[in-house]
Amino acid sequence: MTFRTHQIGAFAALLTVVAYLHVGGISTATAITALIANVVGALLPDMDQVSNRLWDLLPIGHVFGKVFGKLFLGHRSLSHSLLGIFLVYKGSMWLIPNLLNRDFVNTDSVVFAMLTGYVSHMILDGLTEEGLPLLFPIRWKFGFPPWKKLRIHTGRWVEKWVVFPLLVIYSMGLTLWLGFIRL
Repeated sequence: MTFRTHQIGAFAALLTVVAYLHVGGISTATAITALIANVVGALLPDMDQVSNRLWDLLPIGHVFGKVFGKLFLGHRSLSHSLLGIFLVYKGSMWLIPNLLNRDFVNTDSVVFAMLTGYVSHMILDGLTEEGLPLLFPIRWKFGFPPWKKLRIHTGRWVEKWVVFPLLVIYSMGLTLWLGFIRL
């Protein structure tokens, strides 16, 4: 999937979780930080690519992209596995509380939002032809549906004209619905 599909997919996933868990009463600072963390989480699994949008935010990001590509043994390896999710969870549980002021931001909500974005990325990539090496370092790849020929080809018309618009419509509808519930 392309970065924009991952971004809207992460937002849709976060809205779904907020609606399902009836999350409310969070500060504006927490909400804004959680939204940013959600987008970062959605892009984190692709940190093994030089072309990742996260690297564009850093002055020498392309260098980091090359290093991470070699460190993670190429695209869709460690960062697209269950082990990768666990490592990002552990890392974010340490980093985010040490990075943010707990008096202003609920760091647990921020970590949760980031991991929601990360997992949404994994789910969307599981719909693509390439699938996911969930049991990395075992190279067996998983995808849905199980038959490769029925999966989505990244950047092609199904993603652009079906998946992305459906995620946008879903997100807009859920945002409106949540807005009316809160009134």
